[in-house]
Amino acid sequence: MPSSAAARLTEEQATKILLRYPKVAAWVDRYPPKPQTDAEYRPATDEWIVKAWSGDAGQIVLGKVDDDTGRVNEAWTGPQVAWTMARGGAGAFGGKTINGMWLWLAFCGVFLAGLADLRRLRSLRNLDLLALLSFSISLRLFNDGEIFWSAPLAYPPLVYLLGRCLWIARRDRPPRTGPPVWPVWLLAGAAVFLVGFRVGLNVEAQRSVIDVGFAGVVGANRIANGEMPYGHMPVQDSQEPCGIADAEGEIRERIQTNGRCEASNPRGDTYGPVSYLAYLPGYAIFGWTGKWDELWAAHATSLLFDALCILGLALVGRRFGGPRLAAVLAFAWAAYPFTLYVSNSNTNDAIMPAFLIWGFWLSSSAWARGAAVALAGWTKFAALLLAPLWLSYPNGWRAPAKRFALSFAAATVAAFLILLLEPNPLHAARVFGERTFGFQLDRESPFSIWGWGQYHARGVPNLHVVQQVLEVLLVAGAVLVAFVPRRKSILQLAALTAAVLIGFELVLTHWFYLYIPWFFPFVAFAVLYRRDQSATVH
Repeated sequence: MPSSAAARLTEEQATKILLRYPKVAAWVDRYPPKPQTDAEYRPATDEWIVKAWSGDAGQIVLGKVDDDTGRVNEAWTGPQVAWTMARGGAGAFGGKTINGMWLWLAFCGVFLAGLADLRRLRSLRNLDLLALLSFSISLRLFNDGEIFWSAPLAYPPLVYLLGRCLWIARRDRPPRTGPPVWPVWLLAGAAVFLVGFRVGLNVEAQRSVIDVGFAGVVGANRIANGEMPYGHMPVQDSQEPCGIADAEGEIRERIQTNGRCEASNPRGDTYGPVSYLAYLPGYAIFGWTGKWDELWAAHATSLLFDALCILGLALVGRRFGGPRLAAVLAFAWAAYPFTLYVSNSNTNDAIMPAFLIWGFWLSSSAWARGAAVALAGWTKFAALLLAPLWLSYPNGWRAPAKRFALSFAAATVAAFLILLLEPNPLHAARVFGERTFGFQLDRESPFSIWGWGQYHARGVPNLHVVQQVLEVLLVAGAVLVAFVPRRKSILQLAALTAAVLIGFELVLTHWFYLYIPWFFPFVAFAVLYRRDQSATVH
């Protein structure tokens, strides 16, 4: 510990000040008395860094106390200690503009005005739309750093939407709704306007790329230079510093083994190979400086797949419901605030639904369904659960399973060709498994109710056993929907696809709002579907 001779406060005084702080005192009270503490004076900022630990819970408190005034500058407890994203801040994801109250509510209002059944205000359709928007309450609390409120409040809409999709699939009838209010041309024009507005917001928020999009660009860089991403992400470790220290005193830019000065992202290799291959076009055009800067390659990729989702939904609607459904589905994606949240955060979370949307459009082809599920699954592993369902469409196991399996295998092989970039492909496959499935299956997170047992705090439940039971039920359900119903309509395929993906998110330890667009296109189809005489279904 550096000398505290120049400090006005002593270590004991600084510690006592922080532990008496109401927020800290309330959290520490959940643990046995007298936690282990440590305080370090930092002359550069004239403040004390105070920490506290308690048994199996590990570090439970982190705070900063001003040495001159004795004021508590920062106080973090529970999940906020290890997770900076749990500390709140409206601009952390997507930038401050879209997280502003008025813009967010404007998108919610446009979404409702364009899609609601205005002649039957108490209709189920309107309730469905409100459920889709109700995630906003949880997000607002997340932005305020209220994790123990925000996480539970995400479950009611998830459970409701799961139930609705299963009910629609069971009945195999579109939800009742009144006659259309807005003409097709108005919805289509509004969708085009919103697309342009979304592009403008994305470009305006130049430094809004989060770690997921950053990882995609790094992965594309590695592939373009003859390396697979797994095991080759930039790290800090003992690498030579080549940048300046951040607010926490860490220097994240280091000289890597390739000789470049690069910003670190050591856990960026946890996704499927398609997550990195998808960034190659953007990387080819914009490159990468090695820094976590504007990352225009990530912006370009985000906008590309956002556009592919909108175009794909328009084609889906045109095929299965005619021009009106085409305009409705395109408008729904363009107006939904959580797809905007993904676009402006520049993540990889629009890539998986894009593949599924286009596969859904071509669902009469077993080849297309197999390739779509494989490419989506090797982007985000959740989509792999859809393989039994999509294989069995439309006539159960009498469907052309061989063509589906061959297409799935071919797309999988194509995605994993990146393992051949390494001298030993078998070792590369082992590294892939460890860095992806090995990490994802064992990770801890405070952003769902399932990860709270790690805090060992009085009054905070440990629901790990319940989670395991639900995980078994999820896998069983994903297999069951391949057999029940045996014959499936396109409406049932959409509703059950949404149900499987929502079920996955319900049992996920690390859940986040960026995952809502995974299932949104299929929920939208299920609740907004309305056959048009001009539809062409084959």
